[in-house]
Amino acid sequence: MKKWIIKNKLYIAGAITGGVAGYLYYYFIGCASGTCLITSKPVNSTLYFAMLGALVFGMFQKRHAKSTHVQP
Repeated sequence: MKKWIIKNKLYIAGAITGGVAGYLYYYFIGCASGTCLITSKPVNSTLYFAMLGALVFGMFQKRHAKSTHVQP
């Protein structure tokens, strides 16, 4: 579990940051009429922004190149 957390720390940080931003977006801007699918409920807004945050932060994670060198 510890290795998984260390390996995916940017995804986790992005999800937490996005979740907080999503809730704040719902709280301060939101949707008064209730017809907006994402911002009409705090759970929808928080989960949607958490997913977006994880994807955006995950773009900055370094990828390890696999070695294509074949040894004889």
